[in-house]
Amino acid sequence: MTPTLYAPDAIRGITIKQPWAACILHGGKRVENRPRAWAPGWRLLHAGAEIDRPALRDPLVARTIRGLELPTRAVVGVVRITGSHTDLGEACSPWAQLDRVHVDLDDVHPLALPVPCDGQLGPWRVPLAVYEHVLLQLPAHLHALLPEATS
Repeated sequence: MTPTLYAPDAIRGITIKQPWAACILHGGKRVENRPRAWAPGWRLLHAGAEIDRPALRDPLVARTIRGLELPTRAVVGVVRITGSHTDLGEACSPWAQLDRVHVDLDDVHPLALPVPCDGQLGPWRVPLAVYEHVLLQLPAHLHALLPEATS
């Protein structure tokens, strides 16, 4: 059996259920609500296997995803985590939940073609083949910002 090769350790995948992944990629959702902070850096945005069906009834979500496909079990984009915070009092965004840590997202780049891949809970190591397929779809200026793929 051939051992799995992985992308550089500095790049990790994060799994987020649909429709939330689509809201990040196409709707200006720039906070991800989590129980604890995540480390800053570039991440491959992975749409998990399940769809959060109750979220589909949220008016903000429904407006955002109208007409979009909701791929699952695939890397669907690249994002940069710039930090994390909690809000005291008023929420920082209509997407923010007051009882959670808000992971700040920036530099969001959807992929034209989802890259099939299994995800995991928490930030996870990305198979090298998946990372290379993602790099093929990104603009050249991003290649200089992302960790170099090495075998």
